[in-house]
Amino acid sequence: MKSTIIILLALFGLNFSYAQKSIYDIKFKTIDGEETTLAPYKGKKVMIVNTASKCGLTPQYEDLEKLYKDYQSKNLVIIGFPANNFLSQEPGTNQEIKEFCSKNYGVSFPMMEKISVKGSDMHPLYQWLTSKEQNGFQDSEVKWNFQKYLIDESGHLSKVVNPRDKPNSPEVLEWLNKK
Repeated sequence: MKSTIIILLALFGLNFSYAQKSIYDIKFKTIDGEETTLAPYKGKKVMIVNTASKCGLTPQYEDLEKLYKDYQSKNLVIIGFPANNFLSQEPGTNQEIKEFCSKNYGVSFPMMEKISVKGSDMHPLYQWLTSKEQNGFQDSEVKWNFQKYLIDESGHLSKVVNPRDKPNSPEVLEWLNKK
C-alpha cells in the first residue's frame, strides 16, 4: 500500500511539474469588449503582435494586413493587441484605435482591447508569451511595439520576431510555409 501511494504521488508530482497552461485557455477581450480566447484558432498558425498608432513602426499595419490577406486561406490568423507601454505611443481608446486601424490601414485581422505587455500589470497572455516556465519554449521580453510572437497549429510558441523585422520577413515567411 505504501509503495502504491509513493508511486501515485510521484506520478501526480510529475504531472504538475510538466503541466503548462495552454495559450488557448487565456481570456482577453476583443476591441469591441467581447470576452474571448485563442481557442477558435486551434489548428491555425497565429501571429500575436503588440501594436501602437503613434510609433515609427506603425506602418507595419500595412504589411500585417497584406500578410493576413495573403495567408488567411493558408491557416494564418494575425491578432493585434494595442499597448501603451512604450513612450505612450498608443494613447487612444479602443474605439479610437479601431477607427485609426480601419481608416488608415484597412485592418481586417482581429484586434483586441488595449492591454499591457510588460510591467506589473502585464496581461496574462503576455505573461505566457514571455515566460519559458509557462510557454515551454523560451523567456523573452517585449522590446518595443510590433514585436511578433508566432504560435504553431498546436498552440506552442515557435518564434519571437524582433519589432523592427517586417511581418513578411524571410524568417516569418519560412515559418509560415513550413508544413
